[in-house]
Amino acid sequence: MSTGLGTYAFFWQWHPSAAAPLSLEAMLERTAAAGVDRFQICDYPAVEGWDDRRLDAVRATAGGLGITLELGTRGIGAEHLARYRHLAERLDVTLVRSMLSAGDHRPGREEAVRLLVDAVPAYEAAGLTLALETYEQVPVATLVDVVEAVGSPSLGICLDPANCVAALELPMDTVRAAAPHVKNLHVKDFHFTRQDGWVGFNLVGCPLGEGLLPYAEMVALVDPDARGISRIVEHWLPWQGDSATTTALEQRWTEHTLSHLRSTP
Repeated sequence: MSTGLGTYAFFWQWHPSAAAPLSLEAMLERTAAAGVDRFQICDYPAVEGWDDRRLDAVRATAGGLGITLELGTRGIGAEHLARYRHLAERLDVTLVRSMLSAGDHRPGREEAVRLLVDAVPAYEAAGLTLALETYEQVPVATLVDVVEAVGSPSLGICLDPANCVAALELPMDTVRAAAPHVKNLHVKDFHFTRQDGWVGFNLVGCPLGEGLLPYAEMVALVDPDARGISRIVEHWLPWQGDSATTTALEQRWTEHTLSHLRSTP
């Protein structure tokens, strides 16, 4: 089983609210100490501005720790995907997670297909896989349609059923639709909690196994081990009132999740 952590597992630890925000190198060291061998640098804006020397240093740090890197970003604009292709090659990455939309750019189905038809051949030639994440802004059926229309083995889906609940798509419906095209798994559990006064709900994270994520059913259908699909641990941890409390709980959730994954087939 290829299991890893991502920047979303350390979100509050590298966030500016932390007393001493973790560097990327520190996150890599903690990932190795946790006994896993993969790390996804996901939605981490600083990486886009790093020069080749800085990228090479990160790659060397990861290699020395025995960690394989993945990348994550948002958007499918031509220049943006070209930049991330360069970052991936420099970091010795073989998987880049992205999303169809970024900021004000929200391409429809036809534009998305056109952009990806233009961009994916260069990813394929570089030995890179581009995995588009399931999320509430794009119906799962549309995402699957885009991937199938492009028709490249180097384009697939990053499956995260939690995101689609906000669009009233049930987790297992998302899993079933995306399963044939999955290239990457984001593992985070979630549940609904009542707001104060019982006026509405919050959709937030919780420790793995205590929420609505159909983890066992998802794994049985996707079969990540047989297909060489990595599982990246993430969290939706609400702010706990202060940084020390929040980061300590974040770390406990990571330890719990990894223990759960190791004890679950």
